[in-house]
Amino acid sequence: MSPPAGGKYKESGTARVLGSGASGIAELLVFHPIDTIAKRLMTNSSHVGMSNLNTVIFKNHAASPLTTKFFSLFPGLGYAAGYKVAQRVYKFGGQPYFNDLINSHYGSSFKAAFGDKNGKAIMSATAGSLTGIGEVVLLPLDVLKIKRQTNPEAFKGRGIFKIVADEGFALYRGWGWTMARNAPGSFALFGGSAVTKGYLFGLEDYSKATWTQNFVASIGGAVSSITVAAPLDVVKTRIQQANFEKSVSGVTVIKDLIKTEGPTAFFKGLTPKILVVGPKLVFSYTLAQSLIPFFGKYV
Repeated sequence: MSPPAGGKYKESGTARVLGSGASGIAELLVFHPIDTIAKRLMTNSSHVGMSNLNTVIFKNHAASPLTTKFFSLFPGLGYAAGYKVAQRVYKFGGQPYFNDLINSHYGSSFKAAFGDKNGKAIMSATAGSLTGIGEVVLLPLDVLKIKRQTNPEAFKGRGIFKIVADEGFALYRGWGWTMARNAPGSFALFGGSAVTKGYLFGLEDYSKATWTQNFVASIGGAVSSITVAAPLDVVKTRIQQANFEKSVSGVTVIKDLIKTEGPTAFFKGLTPKILVVGPKLVFSYTLAQSLIPFFGKYV
C-alpha cells in the first residue's frame, strides 16, 4: 500500500504512477519465475511427487540444460509486464483514494460502530476490498499471462491483437470468480497490514511506519490475503488456463476438484506463494516508497 504522505507535502499522481510502475517492473523481473511455478502447480490435475515435479514445472524443457530451464519460467513476460505494472499502479494509488473517500463520507460512522482504532483498520480493509474488486478491468492481461505460463498451445501462433479480435469478451472469462477472490483477499491484505501497524506497533498514522514495521505488517497482511483467497484463486486459474474455445464454469471446476483431487486441491500452489509473498511485498513496497518521493521531486 502506498499511503498518502504525512504533513503538507503529498506526491503528485504522476510521481505515484512512475514510482509504483517502476516497482512493478522490478518485482516482475525478480518474481515472475516463482509465479510461473505456482501457476503450473495449481493447474496440474495429477498427483505431484518427486518423480514428475521436474516435468510439471518445466514442461517441455524438463530435460533441457539448466539455463534453458530457467528462461522457460518467463513465458508471457510481455503480458505479465502489462498486467503487473497496471496492477501496481492501480493498487498502490487506488487504495489510498478509496480510503480517503470512505473516511470523508463514512469515517465517523465506522469509528462510532467499531471504535477509533478498529474503525481505521476496517476502513483501510474496505478500501482495499473495493480496490481489489475494481482490478477486474485488468483481467484480460491476467488471462493472457496465465495462458502463456500454463497453456501456450492456446495461442496457436496468434499475436495479442489477433487474440483480442477473435476472443473479445471471452478474455473476461472468470470475472465473477476474480472479483470473489479479490474482495476478501484485498480486504485481508490491507486489513491485516493495518491491524499489525495499529495493534502490534501502536501506530496512529500508518504512513509513519519504519521499514521494519512495514516489513512485518506486509508479511502479516500478505500471508492472510493469500491464504484467504487461495481456494478461489485455484478455481479462477483453472477457468482461465483452458483453451480459448473451451468454456468451463466455476461450479464445474469446483465439482471436478472435489471429486478427482479432494478438498486439499483448493490449496495447490499455496506453499510457494506464501514463501514468496514476504520478500515480494517487502521488495515492491520498499521500492515504491523510495521511488515515489524521488519522482515527486521532479514531477
